[in-house]
Amino acid sequence: MNRTIKTFRSCVGAAALAALSVPALVPASTALAASPEDARHLSQAVEALRAIDTLKADFVQTDRSGQSVRGALTLKRPGRIRFQYEKSANMLIVGDGKALTLIDYDVRQVQRWPISNSPLGALLDPKRDVAKYGKVLSTGNPNVVSIEVRDRSHPEYGVITLIFQRKASAPGGLELTYWVALDSQNKRTTIALSNQRYGVPVTDNDFRWVDPRPRNRR
Repeated sequence: MNRTIKTFRSCVGAAALAALSVPALVPASTALAASPEDARHLSQAVEALRAIDTLKADFVQTDRSGQSVRGALTLKRPGRIRFQYEKSANMLIVGDGKALTLIDYDVRQVQRWPISNSPLGALLDPKRDVAKYGKVLSTGNPNVVSIEVRDRSHPEYGVITLIFQRKASAPGGLELTYWVALDSQNKRTTIALSNQRYGVPVTDNDFRWVDPRPRNRR
C-alpha cells in the first residue's frame, strides 16, 4: 500500500463526517450577534445548499501532509450522498440520510456513523433545523463567502469551514467550492470540488453498494 492511500485511510472517517456537515448553518445564537451583512451571507448559503436537488462533481481530498486522493461525488436530496474514491483507494462512502457508511474493500470492513443526532446530514434532510451552527468568517473578497461550522456541545465533531464562490448559474447564486475539516485530534482534511453539475439524472441505484464481508460474519 503506498503512502498516499495509507494516509488516506487514516483520515477518511473524519473527512467523511465533515462532508455531511456541510449545511448545518445559520445558528440562532450567532445570528443575533452577527452584522446584517453576515446574517445575509448565512441566509444566502443556506438557501443555495437547500436549492440543490441533485449534484455530481469531481473532488480531491487532501490531508495535512499534502497527500491527495481523487474521486466523484453524487448527491440526491433528500437523504443520499456517495463519495466514490479512485480505484487505487478501493473504498466507498455512502450516506442514506440516517447513517454514513464507509466500505473498505481491501480489508473487507464496513463502518457506520449515525447522523440523526448531530449536524451531520442536514444537507440531505430539508426538514432538519439548520439554525444552530454557522458563523461567517471575513475573506476580504465580496465574491467569496466563508462559513465556519461547529457544534460546541459536541467538540468531537470538529470544525468545518465552507468556502463558497458567487456564481450566477449555481443554485442560489453561490457554489460550494471546497471545505476544510479539522477533527478533534487537529487533523486537517480539505475536499475541493470541481466540475459541479446540478439537476442531473440520479437514481437510487447510484447509492447501492456491495458488502465485502463474509456472509457468516455480518
